[in-house]
Amino acid sequence: MNRQTFLRLAGGAAACSLAACQPSGPSGGGAGSGGKRVVGFSQIGADNPWRTAETESIKAEAAKRGIELKFSDAQGQQEAQISAMRSFIAQGVQGIILAPKVETGWEAILKEAKDAKIPVVLVDRGVAVADDSLYATLIASDFVAEGTMAGEWLAKKCGGKAGVIQLEGTTGSAPANDRKKGFEAAMASHPEIKVLASQTGDFKRSDGKNVMEALLKVHGAAITAVYAHNDDMAIGAIQALEAAGRRPGKDVVVVSIDGMGFAFDAIVEGKLNATVECNPLLGEMAFAALEQVLKGEALPKLLVQKDRLFDESNAAAERPNRKY
Repeated sequence: MNRQTFLRLAGGAAACSLAACQPSGPSGGGAGSGGKRVVGFSQIGADNPWRTAETESIKAEAAKRGIELKFSDAQGQQEAQISAMRSFIAQGVQGIILAPKVETGWEAILKEAKDAKIPVVLVDRGVAVADDSLYATLIASDFVAEGTMAGEWLAKKCGGKAGVIQLEGTTGSAPANDRKKGFEAAMASHPEIKVLASQTGDFKRSDGKNVMEALLKVHGAAITAVYAHNDDMAIGAIQALEAAGRRPGKDVVVVSIDGMGFAFDAIVEGKLNATVECNPLLGEMAFAALEQVLKGEALPKLLVQKDRLFDESNAAAERPNRKY
C-alpha cells in the first residue's frame, strides 16, 4: 500500500476520528482535559533540523485533530525513551508514537504497552524484536534503497573509480545500519571504488566535521569522495574539506541523505553534489495509522515512503518546494 492510498483509506474510512471516537480494540480510558484523546510521543532528541521537522509535523497533526499530545524529548538517551513510554502507559494514553534511537532493547517496554492494550506506531526507524505484534506498524523510508541510490549515483559521478570516506549515522540505529548496507551493496559492483574509512559521525554536523578532519590527516589526497548518512554530517565534512584546502563538490564528490533545505542550498552553491531525500513530515501518516488501529483495522507492518535523489540537475528547481 503506498502513502497516498493509505492516507485516503485512513482519512475516509469512517466519520469519527481518533480525537472523538471510542476505540473498538483497546480500552477507551485516558481521555485528557475536555474529553480529548491522549497520545504519547517519544522523540529521540532535537539535535538536527530533520528531527525537529519530524517533531513539529507530529505536534501540528495532533493539534489539527484535537488530540492532547504528551511529548518527551529523550535527548539522545534510549533509557529516557523507555522511561517516557512507561509514563505514557501509566497515564493510560490511547496510543504511543515512538521514534526509536536504536533497533535493539525495546521488547520489554513494547510488551508492557501491548499488555495495556496501547498500540505503538514506530516512525522513521524500526526495531529488532522477535514478535512483531508488539508494534502496530512502522512508517519509514527504505533506508537500504536510499544507500543504494546514493552509491550508484556516486559511482556514476566518479566514473567507477574513487577513494571514499563513509560517515555513518548513530551506531546501532536502523538508518545507519541500512544506509551502510545499501551503499556497500552498490559498491560491490565497482571494485575500483575503495572505501578508505567508515566511521560514525552520530548524525551530527560537529561530529561529521571532527571525523573528517581526522581522516584527512590519515588519507589526504586519496580522498576523492564522501558519502554521509545524513546532510548534517555532509555539511560538517564540507567544512573540514574547505579548511584543509580541498574543493568539495569539485575535486571531492560529496553525496548525502535526507534532502533538507540547507542541503539543496549547498548543491546550488556547488559544494554538495547530491542528496537523497528522506521525508520527516510523518505526522499525518502516524495519526492515520493510530486511528485505523484503534478502530480494530489491520495495518501492514511497514508503510514505506518513496524517496528521490536530487543533484545539480534538479535541486534548484525543487528548492522552493522544500518544507523542511
